[in-house]
Amino acid sequence: MSNSKSQVIKGVFWSGLQLVINQSLTFAIRLVLAKILFPEQFGVVGMATVFTGFVQVLNDIGIGAALIQRKDQNLRNAHFHTAFWTGVLWSTSLYLLISFGLSGFVASYYNEPILKDLIPVLSLGILSSPINLVHKAQLTKQMNFKKMAFIDNIANVTSGVISLILAFAGFGIWSLAFNSVASIVIAMPLYFWATKWTPKFIWETLAFKEIFGFGMLTTLTSIVNYIIGNIDYLIIGKLLNATLLGSYTLAFVLTDTFRNRLTTVMNTVLYPLYGKKQNDSSAVKRYYLKVIEYNCIIIYPIMLYFVVFSGPFIYQVFGSKWVDTIDPLKILAGSVLFSMMVNSNTVLIRGLGFAKLELQLQVVKALIFLPSLAFGIYYGGINGAAWAVLANKVFAVLLAQYTFNKLLSLKISSMEFCKALATPVLATLGSAVVAYTLLWYDTNYIVAAVIIILVYAALIWLRMKSEILATIRDFRKVKEQPELIIGA
Repeated sequence: MSNSKSQVIKGVFWSGLQLVINQSLTFAIRLVLAKILFPEQFGVVGMATVFTGFVQVLNDIGIGAALIQRKDQNLRNAHFHTAFWTGVLWSTSLYLLISFGLSGFVASYYNEPILKDLIPVLSLGILSSPINLVHKAQLTKQMNFKKMAFIDNIANVTSGVISLILAFAGFGIWSLAFNSVASIVIAMPLYFWATKWTPKFIWETLAFKEIFGFGMLTTLTSIVNYIIGNIDYLIIGKLLNATLLGSYTLAFVLTDTFRNRLTTVMNTVLYPLYGKKQNDSSAVKRYYLKVIEYNCIIIYPIMLYFVVFSGPFIYQVFGSKWVDTIDPLKILAGSVLFSMMVNSNTVLIRGLGFAKLELQLQVVKALIFLPSLAFGIYYGGINGAAWAVLANKVFAVLLAQYTFNKLLSLKISSMEFCKALATPVLATLGSAVVAYTLLWYDTNYIVAAVIIILVYAALIWLRMKSEILATIRDFRKVKEQPELIIGA
């Protein structure tokens, strides 16, 4: 088995384990908090996180991506130390700006005075994340996802448990705020332990220029991505109200959290690999198409369930106070079905070194999405916003195919793309027939979920039995091998 394949299998296993634990915990925490709290409280936190999240994107300034993408032979210790101190100085400046400069403006914009106190608390993660940045970049380059999974799981479990304690103790909105930032702070000492790396007072101009040039393009791309992904919160919070924003937020969390977590797993594993395989286009294409297939296989049954059973699910799990979440949940779940088809294309483009092209593509999507979103919210409220998101995902699929066929040397044809999607799409269509039949007979939402998963798994097994067995054999071989560290 090749080293690259072994590293991918190990990376996906440990990152996948982290995904399962984190998603189970996140879902449980959201479920309990949604039962205790009210939509308007979720909405107020959503208003604040639009701005704190934007500052968090600025906080990285692409340094982490630059360190990972840079080839090992061109990477010196000075790059790591320079990246660390640049991040610390930059994050401190941003924290002071948002806490003492922007928090009052945001509170006035939404007419929610509590935001003036809430935003500085939510922004504490800005101070901590650059301290973790270099450690995460080092572990990612080594493809040591086992340690990263351990750290993230410990941090998320700890912060989640404390958040629930705070919620039951009556801290309300502050329990949500704590849950948003605590995991980053808790992870800090664990990353120092994992890498044994400590910063020295070294700052080199040449190293800064080398990582900042690439990093600046990726940061601009991340900014555009963030605007596309969060502008709906900004407009809904302003034009509608905190209660409707809270209902929309829950729908978005239930759908986008699954998509985002899985994409993070795959992209974290494959981004350093794309960088190392830049000159082997056939290998890059093979890995990318397989990622699309596996992403869709994992996410499609979950989204199908939300499309069909969103009504019974919301009523039974969260209660009637969340009834406005049902329709946006259906529509956003449908948007994820399209999103998974191209969810990893930007990291592929960036990993191949085309950061400028990635930025240009995101700008094009933003120019299409923003007016359609404003139109949707103005005439359709939170349902209109969800339909605009769905339309944007369909456009993203078409744009991605154009990019691969016209602008990149990979030349991923429509036939190759459809072949990668065939198994998850056919399994989803077959499961959809079963799902709507179960809905027609008013089947219990938990029983329906079990049946849909079993039917879907059986259909996947029929089409991929030999590949699944081969992957299991490969994984058993990997477990018997020593840890592979790139660049060691």
